[in-house]
Amino acid sequence: MTKLSVNVNKIAWLRNARGGNLPNLVKMSQDCEIFGAQGITVHPRPDERHIKYADVPLIKEIVTTEYNIEGYPNPDFMKLVIENQPDQCTLVPDPPNVLTSNTGWDTIKNESLLKDIISELQSHNIRVSLFVNPEQKMIEGAKRVGAERIELYTGDYANQFHSNKEQAIAPFITSANFANNIEIGINAGHDLNLDNLKYFKENINGLLEVSIGHALISDALYFGLRNTIQMYLQQLV
Repeated sequence: MTKLSVNVNKIAWLRNARGGNLPNLVKMSQDCEIFGAQGITVHPRPDERHIKYADVPLIKEIVTTEYNIEGYPNPDFMKLVIENQPDQCTLVPDPPNVLTSNTGWDTIKNESLLKDIISELQSHNIRVSLFVNPEQKMIEGAKRVGAERIELYTGDYANQFHSNKEQAIAPFITSANFANNIEIGINAGHDLNLDNLKYFKENINGLLEVSIGHALISDALYFGLRNTIQMYLQQLV
């Protein structure tokens, strides 16, 4: 079964809108696990508009499944990750001013940078995943720089799903087959939801983990957090 990691950024964003500690990010992260999530993902950004750097060790204390910290590897981020020793670090090529992650690494152009960063993280026994577009050369580059996994950026798949789902999934099938052949693990994330997740899972061989935040937390407003997590898990059976 593909693991579901819940990205709790939107919970932190809601808390930050009013200050204080409502909703309680740590308690809700703990509840996500209690309700069935198999991992917790956080994506601290330099402006701390949702996850604050101070949140990261607090969530580390309560996670009992798998902790995934994602972000751009600037010096402050690297220090935060190494100090908190997550199970996985997902590196994304976000510049500071972007609203959300919207493309993958150019693993060829950034080969030297990524090699050094990945080596440093792995020296602390942290598994590394690289956020990439579904392109063979970028997946091959991820393998070359030493990443254990890739996270396929699924935004384009989600955008095309309702107009032509066969066309939308095609590059991901090809990419997944290539990743399996070169023995690099496959994660996926961005705009996966209750409409498109099951079809993605059914067509991607070897899908190890999906990270879902915005859609899942939005659905929880209607269905409740416990029910929503169970609904997403059902899509992954």
